[in-house]
Formats: sequence, structure tokens, C-alpha cells
Amino acid sequence: MGVPILDQAGKLLARYDVVISDVWGVVHDGVWALPPACAALTAFRERGGAVVLLSNAPAPSGQVAELLDKKRVPRGAWDKLVTSGDVTRSLIAESHHRKVFHIGWQSDRSVFAGAEIELVGEEEADLVVATELNDYRTETPEQYRPLLERFAARGVPFICGNPDLVVHVGHDLLPCAGSLAAIYEELGGNVAWAGKPYRPAYDLALEAARTARGGHPADPAKVLVIGDAVRTDLAGARLMGFDSLFIAGGIHRDETIRDGAVDKAGLESVLAGLVVKPVAAMGALG
Repeated sequence: MGVPILDQAGKLLARYDVVISDVWGVVHDGVWALPPACAALTAFRERGGAVVLLSNAPAPSGQVAELLDKKRVPRGAWDKLVTSGDVTRSLIAESHHRKVFHIGWQSDRSVFAGAEIELVGEEEADLVVATELNDYRTETPEQYRPLLERFAARGVPFICGNPDLVVHVGHDLLPCAGSLAAIYEELGGNVAWAGKPYRPAYDLALEAARTARGGHPADPAKVLVIGDAVRTDLAGARLMGFDSLFIAGGIHRDETIRDGAVDKAGLESVLAGLVVKPVAAMGALG
């Protein structure tokens, strides 16, 4: 038997107390909110469940919350928001390095607000923080290889502020900071990954869920992870021992969606080799 493919998520969600949901590809498509997904999460909360949005967005959660408002994601669909930006700030605070070379958009520099660091040029830097490519619409990760080679040769540590490799922006599939971090590790560099699928992000999400539940910790057997990425969402669920719901119409949609529906063969191919399979799959949350 393969992974069940659902049309509606309501009955599945009713088995859980806490949902930890991905954002981009599940709750919105990079441009606008996905109303059926928001309605499903809202209904889950109205039945007493807690929803924590866990995003690999490199900005602090307050800034991402404002962005979700602009994309028309209703506040009623979620209780708490945790971002890679939050984890990045924590990792920087724990670091002994204070001269930072930043790779990413100018707007991403909000992640450094209040931090005791100095943004410097390549030769002065003793820490690299990558939140995105400088322009992911026109650049490729390989264009950064010479720069990364120089940093790796010096042994400069690297914080990846967005572990995603790629992301859909509307119909476009564009590279993220995780693609740079992968090259850096290939070069022998030391990378700290600030987000899914790594435990620090889920520890923050569980603490957020506990707060949303009035101080009551979540039973791991009652936590469901919802996400569209095998490498981050499903891997993180497996690491933490949580069940997962796979959204096939996200970043893997070219492999898993045929004629507007989930293709069973494509789904099985994408999930092949996973030790722990998701409890169900959907084309889109609803």
C-alpha cells in the first residue's frame, strides 16, 4: 500500500493537538495566500488545536508576520510563527565572531538588528551569514563558488539563514541560501544550518506550541508536520519523531502533479527511499 492521497485534511488533522506547518508552498504560493489551506488551519484551531508556522524565511518572525498579512494569510489560521531568521539571530548571539560578511538582500539585514556585529567586506570577515542570494532571479549558486572557495580556504564559519535549496515564486523555481551552504560544505567549510530540518528550529516551534497551549507541552504523538519539501519538512518530522502530511503541489509539483491531481507513480518516486513515510499526501492543503 502506498501513501494515502487525501482530498480533505479535516479528519486527519482531528487526530492531532498541534500542527507545525510550512509556510511557502503550503499556506501561500509566494505571491498570495492559498485560501483552502488557511481555512483548514483555521478550522483546526477552532476545534482547539494549536498551529505553529515554521518557515525557513531568513527574516525575523515579526517581519514575516507582516509579510503574511500582505499576502492575505489570515491571523486566525495560526497561533505562533517561528522563522530561520529567529534561529539565525540565536546562532549569531552564540558565536564569538563579530565581523560578518552578508550574502543576501539588503532587506534581509533586519536579522542583524540589535546584534553586536559589524558588517564588513570579504577580507575582514570572520563569519559569513547567507540569507539568500543577492539576486535569486538573475544569479545561480555556482556564480558564488569562487567567493566561497576563498572563505573555505580561510576556515571562515558559515551560517545558512535559509536551509531551503529552492523555492517557488509563483511559477518560477528559484535558488535559496541552502544551495550556497551545500557548496560550502562540499568545499569542506563549516556550516551551521538555521532552520528546518534541524532540531533548533523544531525546539523553538515546540516552545511556541507550549505557549499557545497555555503552558501545556505537546505529546510528540499528537504533533503533525505539514510541508512540501522532502529534504526539510519530512526530514525534520522524522528527526523529531512526528507524523507528517506531504503537500505534493509545492516544490515537488513538477514530479508529482499530473493534470491537476497527485500522480501516484510520481509521488512514490519522490518518497522512495524514505525510512519513514508521511501518513498521507495531498495536492494542496484543504
